[in-house]
Amino acid sequence: MLGAGRTRRVPGLGTQPLSGRLDLSGPQGAQLRTAIASVHRICPEFAPVQVLRRSGRSVLLVGTTGRSTAVAKCLLDHSPIWSERIRHEIAAYRSFVRHRPPVRVPRLIAADPDNCTLVIERMPGRVAALQRHPAEAPPRADIRAALGAICRLNAWRPPAGTFDAPLDYAERISRFHELGLLTDRDMGDLQKLVHGIAHSAGRQGMGQFCHGDALLSNILLSPAGPVLVDWEHAGWYLPGYDLATLWAVLGDAPVARRQISQLAQSAGPAARDAFLVNLMLVLTREIRTYETAVQRSMHDSTPAAPGPAHPGAAPSGEEQRLLLRRLHDDCQMARRAVRAAVGTR
Repeated sequence: MLGAGRTRRVPGLGTQPLSGRLDLSGPQGAQLRTAIASVHRICPEFAPVQVLRRSGRSVLLVGTTGRSTAVAKCLLDHSPIWSERIRHEIAAYRSFVRHRPPVRVPRLIAADPDNCTLVIERMPGRVAALQRHPAEAPPRADIRAALGAICRLNAWRPPAGTFDAPLDYAERISRFHELGLLTDRDMGDLQKLVHGIAHSAGRQGMGQFCHGDALLSNILLSPAGPVLVDWEHAGWYLPGYDLATLWAVLGDAPVARRQISQLAQSAGPAARDAFLVNLMLVLTREIRTYETAVQRSMHDSTPAAPGPAHPGAAPSGEEQRLLLRRLHDDCQMARRAVRAAVGTR
């Protein structure tokens, strides 16, 4: 079906040596002090050591709780969309205490959904890829381990009512069409496939439990097995959403892409069609993300410093443009596969 996708992201919750001290001066220091206070309300023994990751939305602090190492995630931007996401993630970790998934996940230590604060154990391991779209294909063994973990998770069926369906497919298709990201024919084809999938699934439905953000940067690799982190999008999707996400970010791994396509098709025509719908939506989202990033880089006139880029640094404007071109090529390939699938219905 689809043979032979690159935003960069800093390391996830893997183990790097703890070092340094927190700078609590200035406006950013005030934000950190507020975040630490919210952690101490639910986990008084948490001793912060360093900032693991920081964005305009949230901060990840690594520290100790007694003899173990922990990661605290605190929301900085309490807009409804971000508050809802971290509450969804907290609910996921709480449900994992009662119903263990078939993959390794960090243990929940403490959580406060009202203040959007989460404390989990820090898992050993190295992140499967530092970038959202790896510039070079990761080793095949790493891809195999990540894919195996995702497939085990997708075969799991947590109890009814534990998770909801985070993605409204009809709404997402319509919104991308309104934004000019999907043509009239794209929208019609995708709607036909979604309708056909629902018809073939019957009353029992055809949902598959998915991580919802199955990037290699959300998977830690360790001798004890892969660990999945960042569960804010977990829930029920049309089958193949996680596989479509992995396919989209593995643009430099054609062998892995073929394997993912074969896996997606192995469960029959309805599963194949669901994978194609997911793939079109994932690729369209990535195109929108990188078109925005390219426009931003064109307005930012500050030249990049010479020398090699930091492994977790944001991609340069030129790298973003190359990635965007590849994403458009991938989307054309997915579009052709969607049209072929509609033709066989």
